[in-house]
Amino acid sequence: MAAKRIKLFVDAHSFDKEFQGAQTFIRELYNHLLAERPDIDIYIGARNTDNIRSLFPMLPPQNILPYKNRGVNILRFIFDIPAYIKKYRFDFAHFQYISPKKIAGCQYIVTMHDMLFNDFRKDFPILFSIPRNYLFGRSIKNADVKTTVSDYSKDRICDYYQIPADDVHIIQNGVSNSLLQYQASKQEAEDWIAEKFGIRNFILYTSRIEPRKNHLLLLQKYLKLKLYEKGTGLVFIGKASIKTPGLAKLIKNLTPEQKQFFRWIPQAEQADLAAFYRACKLFVYPSKAEGFGIPPLEAALCGAPVLCSSETAMKNFSFFAPYTFNPANHADFEQKLAMAIQQPPGYAFTSRVAQHIEQQYHWQKSGIIFYNLLQANFHCHETKNSDLRHTGHPELLWRV
Repeated sequence: MAAKRIKLFVDAHSFDKEFQGAQTFIRELYNHLLAERPDIDIYIGARNTDNIRSLFPMLPPQNILPYKNRGVNILRFIFDIPAYIKKYRFDFAHFQYISPKKIAGCQYIVTMHDMLFNDFRKDFPILFSIPRNYLFGRSIKNADVKTTVSDYSKDRICDYYQIPADDVHIIQNGVSNSLLQYQASKQEAEDWIAEKFGIRNFILYTSRIEPRKNHLLLLQKYLKLKLYEKGTGLVFIGKASIKTPGLAKLIKNLTPEQKQFFRWIPQAEQADLAAFYRACKLFVYPSKAEGFGIPPLEAALCGAPVLCSSETAMKNFSFFAPYTFNPANHADFEQKLAMAIQQPPGYAFTSRVAQHIEQQYHWQKSGIIFYNLLQANFHCHETKNSDLRHTGHPELLWRV
């Protein structure tokens, strides 16, 4: 008799909002599982079903479960998700950060990407942190399978919520090489960006804009070093998600000459993003805090020279050294930025870093770890169910 397929539901509501790292995690992990693990029957829930269909081309259309547009997004936990879990009798339901009330027979997987809202409270609105501390904590503590994306995040989660380290599993983010399908050379990418955006010879930073991301520090040092006078531009790519008054004020007060060399692009298509990575003179990642930190890895994989923060989860990115810095040390950052512009790492260095990233940060490796977790918990759950059947309590089970 054929082995029973695992039925798994994925809450993908994050794809109904602006871009965030959780989207990359869900998209890459589950596209890998759809391609490699036919013994998992995957269903994905979201409001924008057309978007899900385009992002997960191998997902059967009938496995895309629509949420009703009720205005208040969290109502999916009260109405849509419980109804789907009961209807389809899922073995697992996978959530990012927050999970609904438990439903018997379904094991909950919660991936908590970071605790930055707690560790860096000054960089988040107070009404942002308080409810998250409660909801995230309740969800991760009650989860049957607890996961996160980095050693740093695991340590912080275990410490703050008093969870044993063995109970939290790391499903590391990978870096997709899909960006490499675009422009064949640096020159081609430079020409692409120049023709489409009118930009050449620029420093690049891709990230949604909020205080901890430290766009303000980079713009301040760019202006102090007067890099615009040397013909070097500065490009930010990313939407604003939390107000950053200091940055908004500094951008507003740029001189006409400075404005000629500064660009803020809220969102870029994949082909354009790949071209920006390939074409930039230097990619700078001055973030104060990350649960993981994908953009510098993407940039390096595309061949960009990278100057990267070495704090929080980015301590694991020591392969960028000596092009690393502590963003709290502004003088050190200014010196490293000036050095990297004058003497950027050469091709031998950048190609070695790209090769290391390709070998160490790939979704196949993360997919295997996640799949093994599913298998172990599924078989353990089935064994318990079998024991219950033999004790004469089939009413406790979905499957008899």
